[in-house]
Amino acid sequence: MAAVRPCLSSSCRASMVGPRRTYGTRVKGALWDKLANICHVSSLSSFQRVPVSSPVKTTRVAIRAMSSESKPASGLAIDLRGKRAFIAGVADDNGYGWAIAKSLAAAGAEILVGTWVPALNIFETSLRRGKFDESRVLPDGSMLEITKIYPLDAVFDNPEDVPEEIKANKRYAGSSKWTVQEVAESVKQDFGSIDILVHSLANGPEVTKPLLETSRKGYLAAISASSYSYVSLLKHFIPILNPGGSSISLTYIASEKIIPGYGGGMSSAKAALESDTRVLAFEAGRKRRIRVNTISAGPLRSRAAKAIGFIDMMMDYSSANAPLQKELSADEVGNAATFLASPLASAITGAVIYVDNGLNAMGVGVDSPIFAELNIPKDSH
Repeated sequence: MAAVRPCLSSSCRASMVGPRRTYGTRVKGALWDKLANICHVSSLSSFQRVPVSSPVKTTRVAIRAMSSESKPASGLAIDLRGKRAFIAGVADDNGYGWAIAKSLAAAGAEILVGTWVPALNIFETSLRRGKFDESRVLPDGSMLEITKIYPLDAVFDNPEDVPEEIKANKRYAGSSKWTVQEVAESVKQDFGSIDILVHSLANGPEVTKPLLETSRKGYLAAISASSYSYVSLLKHFIPILNPGGSSISLTYIASEKIIPGYGGGMSSAKAALESDTRVLAFEAGRKRRIRVNTISAGPLRSRAAKAIGFIDMMMDYSSANAPLQKELSADEVGNAATFLASPLASAITGAVIYVDNGLNAMGVGVDSPIFAELNIPKDSH
């Protein structure tokens, strides 16, 4: 439901987030037995303890976003060590893009992000000053580490597409190489290749307008920023996506069901995104064995969603009517994305995966007074 301006970070100007820091943590041996890593599909009976050569009860360990375990844990695990992910559309710490970055990092993947150019400075500053430190904590106690941040505006494919008013805009001053083509080239120059591509951005400048009141300009802007941007992203990144890699986007149930208030062409943009997912799955699969899927996520109280104006109402509706009566967490979407990026999903492509507590399965709103006399079960937990 993101309604923010769809830009990601793209240039190679933003290297490490501030000065590189090594995070150390004093971990008691008993703590390892309690840790439950979200990257395990099946629950773990125990957590492997880090070998210690000293008889002391605690050990000092330096941690990165990568997994620190040298021995495989029991159970069916998701291990993305040695894999590199580029996530387009991360500009704060409370959206789905951030949650996906955390989950991928917890599985061992190296994280690169693309941030909308006008939001780049505040995002980097917040990271550098530690404002996101609490939300950077991974399940094993380590911290999410972003290897590099690229300024990106996914509305523009190449420098020739950028109008003069954007070039002269003060919010773009100081940044360079932020079109989709330039970002892909910068990532190739810096890292050679990636294994996972995530599209986590959308923008509908007239999202609060009913479709009948939406202008052509506003409608096409929503399509360009929210669906074609994914086509462009995959088009330019596929040459550096390793065969067998995974590409993931985020969609919303308004693509197939009527959601009053979600206007400005955004419902059409999400429908186009899902249709493109199927076509791209065929083309990218045949071309480089790349799997292409999209996650239809439920409502989240993110900064982007708040721009729509009725996100709290949608969350209340979901809690009242979904089979699972609980608030959806961003981490649940992040975990689903990590599964889709892993070898465990090696035969899944061209799919819309619903992560919405089952709301998509409902045909009626059971909180309607019409059903007041029915004995509708409620969550007793």
